[in-house]
Amino acid sequence: MTTTVKTIPIGIDLGTTYSCVAVWFDQHNRVEILPNEQGNKITPSCVASNHTELLIGEGAKNQIARNPNNTVFDVKRMMGCRFDNNKLQKNMESWPFKVIEGPKDKPMIVLEHMGTDKEFSPEEISSLILKKLKEAAEAYLGTMVTDAVITVLAYFSDKQRQATKDAGTLAGLNVVILISEPTAAAIAYGLDKISDPTHPQQKNVFVFDLGGGTFDVSLLTISRDGTINVKAVGGDTHLGGEDFDKAIVDHCVQEFKRRQRRDISKNARAMGRLKVACEKAKRDLSSTAETSIDIDCLYDGTDFSMKVTRAKFEALNASFFEKCNEHVENCLRDGNMHKNNVDDIVLVGGSTRIPKIQQMLGEFFDWKTLCKSINADEAVAYGAAVLAANLSGNGNKAVKDLILLDVTPLSLGISLEGGYMSVLIPRNTPIPTLKEGSYTTSVDDQEVILISVYQGECKEGKDNIFLDEFCLHGIPPTPAGKEESKVSFSIDANGILDVSAELVSTGNKRSIVIAGSGNVSKDYIEKMLRKVDL
Repeated sequence: MTTTVKTIPIGIDLGTTYSCVAVWFDQHNRVEILPNEQGNKITPSCVASNHTELLIGEGAKNQIARNPNNTVFDVKRMMGCRFDNNKLQKNMESWPFKVIEGPKDKPMIVLEHMGTDKEFSPEEISSLILKKLKEAAEAYLGTMVTDAVITVLAYFSDKQRQATKDAGTLAGLNVVILISEPTAAAIAYGLDKISDPTHPQQKNVFVFDLGGGTFDVSLLTISRDGTINVKAVGGDTHLGGEDFDKAIVDHCVQEFKRRQRRDISKNARAMGRLKVACEKAKRDLSSTAETSIDIDCLYDGTDFSMKVTRAKFEALNASFFEKCNEHVENCLRDGNMHKNNVDDIVLVGGSTRIPKIQQMLGEFFDWKTLCKSINADEAVAYGAAVLAANLSGNGNKAVKDLILLDVTPLSLGISLEGGYMSVLIPRNTPIPTLKEGSYTTSVDDQEVILISVYQGECKEGKDNIFLDEFCLHGIPPTPAGKEESKVSFSIDANGILDVSAELVSTGNKRSIVIAGSGNVSKDYIEKMLRKVDL
């Protein structure tokens, strides 16, 4: 007789700048954030090569100033993106590491490793970070870990969600489900309110999640019966603390040029040291009105010293802060809710510590008290761990009562004759969901119907995110408009899309799971492991 060992599922917050892993302990009746090998509860989302070995986490971040060209950060901003993506191209201008165009317009990161240049996909880099968190969990728990709930941006596209699942598979994890970051934070915030008879029957909660590289907003209702219902989401996958750092860096570069008549922007080592100093200055300005940036021998033996005030920092980033306000307004409008009907405003993400952000949010919500009771760095992993416990049947009554109703972040549809996009699933539609549409041939004796799938809010398909396409063949020769096809879009609980099309007259049918999420082959995993010599 064999016995099955029940594994403990973990929750992972795979962040742009820092990542975190957590688990629900039945014996303690609570979530614990698990420390890494250095004893820290958050791990830098950073990977580096020092030519002989790969460094992940603290080891990579600590040497970025002296090894900038071989240190990768911000990889979350590359996940599921095309190389020609405008925002990605703009980010590449400031990244010291090399990114090239790979197969099918995929961005590939180049690192010098073991004496040769090696190319890594964003999923491979992310998998190394996930593997590091998996190992930290195994060391702490004293057992193997296989199952994980991983968080993604609420505003992540289908391709970005699939890339995250693939990274988990490469790390040796069974990704039970993906959950959006603000929803995970809402679970962390609302867990004690579920099944508590002293709390209102239902609360409207607005989650404002501003991290190191990404920004999410989410409007939810939390009911006493354990239901968390997402009403609307919004955000920007390229807005966060890294942008605030860059604004200070650019200001310092201009100041150095003004004083010394020299441009340091192309010197990777100088820019790496400057980035570290500017990030520290940003953090200091959350608790003081003025700080200084002092770097010895920044460039060609020349020292650099400059004072930065909180007012200057706010002025440099005014446009970014205004974008945050716009997303808040849009999310409330999409959720058909007035700001006065929001009961709680929950702050998540390290960048919400910036005083100006809190001031702007306070002003917008007419100075309603902002909820800072949950740890801004740990709340997302906490919520993911609660959901992991819920899905595995662990946890107390509040955990087991949890019911999560999420929404799709962006509209999904197909491109029609003339390039216009026909939307089958509008954004903020509750998921899982199934929607169908009927379409007819556009020309006489049409032989093939091309189903091109897009995601986004623009009227023309080409201006949205292209996901995938396939063809229906074998159409009988008939006049235009006579042959009908039914197109079906199905989204599962992970937000992953399945598209099928059927020719009504013949029953001929084809279907695809967009970009083959979850189909990372064993050969590809072994190839990746050989590449990094783990």
